[in-house]
Amino acid sequence: MRKIIADLQPQVVHSHILHANVLARVTRMVSSFPVLVCTAHNIKESGSRLEKLYRYTDGLADLTTNVSQAGVDRYIAASLSPKDRIRFIPNGLDLSQFKPSEETRVRMRQSLGLSDQFAWLGIGRMEDAKDYPNMLRAFAQLKDKSAQLLIVGCGSRGQELRQLAASGGAAERIRFLGVRDDIPDLMTAGDGYVMSSAWEGMPLVLQEASAVGLPIVATDVGGNREVVLDGVSGLLVPARDSDQLAGAMAKLNSMPEADRRAMGLRGREHVLSHYSMEHVLDLWESIYEELLEKKRSRLCA
Repeated sequence: MRKIIADLQPQVVHSHILHANVLARVTRMVSSFPVLVCTAHNIKESGSRLEKLYRYTDGLADLTTNVSQAGVDRYIAASLSPKDRIRFIPNGLDLSQFKPSEETRVRMRQSLGLSDQFAWLGIGRMEDAKDYPNMLRAFAQLKDKSAQLLIVGCGSRGQELRQLAASGGAAERIRFLGVRDDIPDLMTAGDGYVMSSAWEGMPLVLQEASAVGLPIVATDVGGNREVVLDGVSGLLVPARDSDQLAGAMAKLNSMPEADRRAMGLRGREHVLSHYSMEHVLDLWESIYEELLEKKRSRLCA
């Protein structure tokens, strides 16, 4: 790291996630560069012992950021960074490929063998954080026995989840699609998006689903409520509560199609104005310039 910095002579070093952030901070003790920005990507990145490294090394960074306001609030409350040295800067996303398309929707639904069934879509790693058992239990409670649940992704819990789905009373309506390379198109086939996570940072997949115009049911964790506006672009429920998750899914499932689409389009408007790559790049550029100017002012004082 020290050699790379010596070779490149950067004005700004910007690191991401706990181990890289600590590495960059410690390297600053033996290297010289004007500005260091460190970004945390979750409300809680690691165990409490490791996270304390943020507190111990905070003074070596010019600014810490988090991808959700919930993450910023939690880091301040846990004394990992003082409130004047941490900011919320969201993940940016190239939303140009995520957009509603009736033509693509028809094609994708035909390829998936869907006619007029309500199709729920869930995308993400099959790991503890995503709490897919919560989703499977909630889906099994829906009264609409024609509804389909399409799950995309892989992970260490995959086999366990398939077994749980097979024994949950809705096996014939739950489909595991594995890893897909056509997510923007696949999203157009859905009628609603569901996220059952136990914890989150700022999920890009919620931004993508909103950009496509999908109404969302999600757990109220991390930065989810910053993307999903409760009662406006989707519905939020407590984590680890499959009954409430089922209730919200049933409510969305039974909405008139026009109301669902209006909800999804409100979500699209929200993410386009707050999370587009252009908007977030402007934020980063202004932060880099601000911190560099502060450093120049100190040198000239």
